[in-house]
Amino acid sequence: MKKLMQIISLLVVSATFNLAQANEEGAHLEKAHIDPSNMASLQHGAKLYVNYCLGCHSLKYQRYGRLAADLKIPPKVVIDNLMFTGDKIGETMSIHMPVEQASNWFGKAPPDLSLMARAKGVDYLYAYLKGFYKDDTRPWGVNNLAFKDVGMPHVLEPLQGIYAKGEDGHMVQLSKGELTPEEYDEAVLDLVNFLFYVSEPIRSVRIALGIKVMFFLLLFFIAAYFLKKEYWKDVH
Repeated sequence: MKKLMQIISLLVVSATFNLAQANEEGAHLEKAHIDPSNMASLQHGAKLYVNYCLGCHSLKYQRYGRLAADLKIPPKVVIDNLMFTGDKIGETMSIHMPVEQASNWFGKAPPDLSLMARAKGVDYLYAYLKGFYKDDTRPWGVNNLAFKDVGMPHVLEPLQGIYAKGEDGHMVQLSKGELTPEEYDEAVLDLVNFLFYVSEPIRSVRIALGIKVMFFLLLFFIAAYFLKKEYWKDVH
């Protein structure tokens, strides 16, 4: 019994430490208020991803055809405007960059982002995409508040503009981009929203099915309750 109590105490202490560490690491992350049911947001996020990210980061678990169906985009629009790496709409959103060359160019091959929203969380992705700042000591001339010594260029710089890191850790704008800060925030939210969708395309169907199952179980419980009363009424 004493040994069991010691084990339980160690588990409680470990869980408390991990929770405190997670809170400390995530305390600075701004909440990403995404809406997975917003089709306009998802469509804009898909457009941004294809134009700015797909050149290096594949989505190997996502197919163009599934994207067209889920995001309510006509297949011809997908083929004409979003397909730059494949010939058929049934193909996955892969890239043709050789891994060896990518490793030489970037120091490490750019990762596939199919499951990144599930691995890192949408708040982290939101902070990362907003966290680039000018740093002439880095190979690409930028660093990142959420990912120290980041090894990739700021591909969204034309949209956001150039920022510097202030003494208090906040971002200071040096030059404007194509979008205002508010517009850029919305664009990043759309991009994060799209990555969240890609990480689990079946999510909306799963939730809808779950609601139906819970409703069925509720009706079944009511029917079972009255059936039980009918069976046992003579016994009591």
